[in-house]
Amino acid sequence: MPWRIAANESDLRDNDVVAAEVEGQHIALYRIEGEVFATSNICSHQFALLSDGFVEDGCIECPLHAAQFNIRTGDLICGPATTSIASYPVKVENGQVLVDL
Repeated sequence: MPWRIAANESDLRDNDVVAAEVEGQHIALYRIEGEVFATSNICSHQFALLSDGFVEDGCIECPLHAAQFNIRTGDLICGPATTSIASYPVKVENGQVLVDL
């Protein structure tokens, strides 16, 4: 799938999360230590927007039941979720964040 614009780079702050919709998919965008990452914005446990959660130590914590996922990989760190979330390749060009779904 081709690269799609998800946000402006200026919309992202260090150690924070921003919601985006790309091709009808809910995406969460993060800037961690100057690098930009993208994951699904929907918790794999129950419908909750991860962009309403908390970023800490390279993880996103779901605001609903506190499941935690690795921002770089989407891997599940702790439950109650039992599956990881999708992570997507990201690149920044000309001040825009592009995601490959």
